[in-house]
Amino acid sequence: MRRIAGAPRHRGSGRPLRDSGDIASHPNQLRAQPGAPDRDRGIDTMRGIAILMVIGIHSLQQPLGATWQTVTDAALRPCVPIFLFASGYLTGLSGRVPLGRRLKAALIPYAIAFVAACIYMALHNAAMDLRLTTTIARFLLAYVFVYYYVFVYVGCTVCLWLIFRMSGTGSPQSEQKCGILLILLIVFGLIVGSYLDPLLSRRGLSESLIEEIRMRDIPFWLTFAGLGVLAASSGMVSALREMRLAMVMGTLVAYIIYAAVRLFGLGDAADYDSIAFFGYAAMFCAALFALDIQLPFLAALGSGSYFIYLWHIFVVMILRDHMALRQFGPLVDTAITYAVTSAIVILALLSVRRFSPPRFARWLGA
Repeated sequence: MRRIAGAPRHRGSGRPLRDSGDIASHPNQLRAQPGAPDRDRGIDTMRGIAILMVIGIHSLQQPLGATWQTVTDAALRPCVPIFLFASGYLTGLSGRVPLGRRLKAALIPYAIAFVAACIYMALHNAAMDLRLTTTIARFLLAYVFVYYYVFVYVGCTVCLWLIFRMSGTGSPQSEQKCGILLILLIVFGLIVGSYLDPLLSRRGLSESLIEEIRMRDIPFWLTFAGLGVLAASSGMVSALREMRLAMVMGTLVAYIIYAAVRLFGLGDAADYDSIAFFGYAAMFCAALFALDIQLPFLAALGSGSYFIYLWHIFVVMILRDHMALRQFGPLVDTAITYAVTSAIVILALLSVRRFSPPRFARWLGA
């Protein structure tokens, strides 16, 4: 594997690209303004699409009942892989993992949102276990609301840091070693994803607990970050762009397979960490990357996607807990929840960036 020589650069331009694979950075660097030298608008657009997909998943009325709900949910599931792919791609371009900076950017906003989430849950559930040990366990495992991605992101970031440390930097041999390690880890991640469920089932664990464990299957999620790193290798971007049509068609076929597996319960029909999901999500990431869509509005959302991820769920929960939307049926419920949540959280992002001090905006993930 050979990374782009010299300073990392934007795809399709000669401007240098600073490593921005962390979840959040300085708010002034997250506005996706024309001419901003340290953002890749294509990558930010990918993140913008992904965060809208996240809101879509959480807006669906639960449990999923109608066929259209399952099909829609299946279509939106590559959102987390997109974030990991983007992070891996930027890591591959920079050739390093600034571990301390990324962990700080991820954990401070998460800690604030975690406290707010615990307060919300305690107000709505008088029987909630508020013991210190339980709360610490919740925080470490990101076992509150939908914050499991923080656990996944931190785990994948640490793994990438270890991979780059093991392979070394600055020589063709180290880059080849890194590529080999990533390929082996992708294979390992698929093996873990295939056999984790039956292993846990044989141990007698409940379905709900198995689902929580599978959602935090670091080896499986690392496969998408690894694909992103490999995509940053020399010549890979131009090759993918030349195969845009084939990638889009392949993604469509992979989606049909994944949706059919879930609809008909064929084999491992889990939402995540199944072979069918990997095939669809990997193809989706590669196709979206190859298309290189660059839309300023989506890029602006993508640059603030961590803020949206952390705080949109509060709007969803308030609507579910205090608004009787279920009476209108799943379609209307989903449409209203998605529209209201998107509007409020986007306005909140714009307001935080416009009126709050930079440090406060960073603490909130904006």
